[in-house]
Amino acid sequence: MVAKKGSSSSLSEDDIALFREAAQGAAPIEQDKRPPEPPKVSELKRRNTQRQGNSPQDIAAASREASQYFSDGFEAHFSEGAMQFTADGESTYLTKQLRRGDYTPELLLDLHGMTLATARQELAALLIACEKERIGCCCIMHGHGSGKLKQQVPHWLVQHPLVRAFHQAPREWGGDASLLVLLRVNDN
Repeated sequence: MVAKKGSSSSLSEDDIALFREAAQGAAPIEQDKRPPEPPKVSELKRRNTQRQGNSPQDIAAASREASQYFSDGFEAHFSEGAMQFTADGESTYLTKQLRRGDYTPELLLDLHGMTLATARQELAALLIACEKERIGCCCIMHGHGSGKLKQQVPHWLVQHPLVRAFHQAPREWGGDASLLVLLRVNDN
């Protein structure tokens, strides 16, 4: 902290002299204005296999877990406009709160580039993690892409017993390429 002349300072003259001596010869850092390079495809594959169990048993277990809650043949009816849902017995005010951004997601799931089968497994894993960690709000980024994930994810979510409500995310969380999901939290 450098004080202006005439103002009181908690730094002594010795402290100021010591700082100037230590900072002597320092040069300002120049901003290179280059965005970071995206990871290589091989690095992304390596990360995915580390994150998921890559043994056939792990993949089969994740698939069974996802199949327990989600049916690909089930189609819910959604009204026109922004994608939204409120579970039976819940207040429709929840969707308004989600739309306004009153809830901040504690976990994010990015489904970009995944197949429907992988996305279903990841979604099931996210909901299990939210239940274990007692997380009440999460964000699912399905993207635009071909539109298959954007269309299917809401149909899966309405089938899960933990889902209280969801709404198209506010702009800061991905807008119409994402959903904010509100979950039941057990305090046990």
